[in-house]
Amino acid sequence: MASGSDSEMGSRPDDTVVEAEAGSLGEAKWSAMKELELRFPGVTAECVQFEVLAEGGEGAASSVRAEVDEAAWHEAASAPLPEVPAERLRAVVTRVVQELGLRATVDVEETDEELRATVNGEDLGLLIGKHGATIDALQHVAMRAALRGGGDRKQVVVDAAGYRERREAALHRSADQAVADALRYGRPVELEPMRPLERKVVHMHLRDRTDVETHSEGDEPDRRLVVTPTRPAS
Repeated sequence: MASGSDSEMGSRPDDTVVEAEAGSLGEAKWSAMKELELRFPGVTAECVQFEVLAEGGEGAASSVRAEVDEAAWHEAASAPLPEVPAERLRAVVTRVVQELGLRATVDVEETDEELRATVNGEDLGLLIGKHGATIDALQHVAMRAALRGGGDRKQVVVDAAGYRERREAALHRSADQAVADALRYGRPVELEPMRPLERKVVHMHLRDRTDVETHSEGDEPDRRLVVTPTRPAS
């Protein structure tokens, strides 16, 4: 792995150890693992040594001490990608989170139509990038990795702490304002330059309207969507 993430995430010995308390040993270990995952993205139980501090039972809490084996964590992170698409997606996103030195977890959900990896943590601006450029690039790479070899072609989404929902809402507001201006003044209205994924969001948002039509103009990265009324202003 790159030396930047090694030094940022492995230079403080206290980071490798946590203590957790819960109603049962299993819950205490799970709580410890979730805390460690923020510091060591993608860490698995095979990379952690547990020490039982209190057995608990009969109303008493259980507690454990958990310590990460950093060498094992780095070795697991550099292993070949898994065969299962959902786990390949998790591995790719986890490695990027690790290389960026972020304290975050990666959760993957799969439905019949979609594979979604969600990164949760603090200070995820570096992962999102300006106007979402970095996370969109990661989503493209993750999609290629997760769906390699054919099979079911599901949609692949990479999100960070609800960024996708917030950005989609902002695009919808921008599109609605463009429609209102186009209809009010009876002329085409240009939106700000957008990447292909964002233009698609706006196209889909306005596709059922009969009073306006949309098309794209210009060259990347300044290609922008234009909203045009289908009839003159009254």
